[in-house]
Amino acid sequence: MSVDRLELEVHDIEMPVLTGIYSEETHLPQPLRISITAELDCAPLYAPDTPLSASKNYLDLKRAATAALPEGVHFTLIEAVADHICETLLLQDARLRWVRVKIVKLAIAEGRESIGITLTRHRR
Repeated sequence: MSVDRLELEVHDIEMPVLTGIYSEETHLPQPLRISITAELDCAPLYAPDTPLSASKNYLDLKRAATAALPEGVHFTLIEAVADHICETLLLQDARLRWVRVKIVKLAIAEGRESIGITLTRHRR
């Protein structure tokens, strides 16, 4: 028996966030590239006239990485930024099974590499 899955995705949001542990990082926001994937309970069928309430507005994912980040708060670790985004989304919608947040620190790349973390938080 197969199990249907619905993953919502918003990728490559660039957002300045107060984060870092070194003195040169702690006074100015750092540019982060944030991508979010969230698994939502899947409807049994998505017909052409299925309402948005059967899914989730993608903008909710984007807002969790932008407007929902507390202004003026310094996150020592980018892991804490990812955790805040995950918890925001999981609290917002009980239909989410898990949320995955990938954060790339743009300011520390010396070439084309991506340096960062991925956090997957499952509903408890």
